[in-house]
Amino acid sequence: MFGRRIASMRERIARILRFAQSVHRKEPFAVLEVRNSRLEVHRRRPVSKTLEDRFVYQSRFVDFGIQPGERVLDVGSGGDPFPYATHLVDLFLEPSRHRYSELDTDGKPFTVADVQHLPFADGTFDFVYCSHLLEHVDDPIQACRELMRVARRGYIETPAMMKDVLFCWANEMHKWHLVASGNVLCFFEYTNRQLEGVRSSVWRDIVMGQWANPLQDVFRVNQDVFNVPFLWKGSFGVIVFKLDGQIESYNAEVTSRMGGSVSRDPNAE
Repeated sequence: MFGRRIASMRERIARILRFAQSVHRKEPFAVLEVRNSRLEVHRRRPVSKTLEDRFVYQSRFVDFGIQPGERVLDVGSGGDPFPYATHLVDLFLEPSRHRYSELDTDGKPFTVADVQHLPFADGTFDFVYCSHLLEHVDDPIQACRELMRVARRGYIETPAMMKDVLFCWANEMHKWHLVASGNVLCFFEYTNRQLEGVRSSVWRDIVMGQWANPLQDVFRVNQDVFNVPFLWKGSFGVIVFKLDGQIESYNAEVTSRMGGSVSRDPNAE
């Protein structure tokens, strides 16, 4: 009796080893784990440039239309400058709570400056790239006016509210979530509760974790909804919704349905 149990156990171990070998041949980076008398296979998350490099997914959704010889400014270049940039701007020389990576100038001309006060003459650049920066600024209208002032066209991108809420990384970092409507960028000031997000690291742990999960592909192929991409030419409108109920606008009219006054920045062109 005891001998049959030993033989049965050996056979089970042999089957497990054969299965493990077959999995390893197909998935060399898989890990086997015995849990509750079951053998579970955990596959490591494949390295994806889309998860690591925003320029990969941006090139799928956006035609920057940058031509050889054009002057291109990257505002908020940080540790990952825009590949087409000819000039770089960032406010921080060292890592900060807004940027964890070291500054990388990629051997290009670099200027320390705030997007709200760019030290360039009007129309200096053909194109301005500003990615994942405007959600931090104190004065969205001033920042956007500066982008329009120094360049003829450009690209803006910020994380969507859905992304901030799911990953829970906006708290003490972001002031605004944005919505693009036609040629208008709408800024909405975050409430404290919205900044807390879902109050869990589950989504972040799954999507950014080392083990493969179908949600990683969901995130990877839908970057155009997890972010707010905004390509503009000439100028664009800005509307700012503040928590105190104030609404400010630039190059965009806000009309009351009750027939009230229209709020418009008097300096708008």
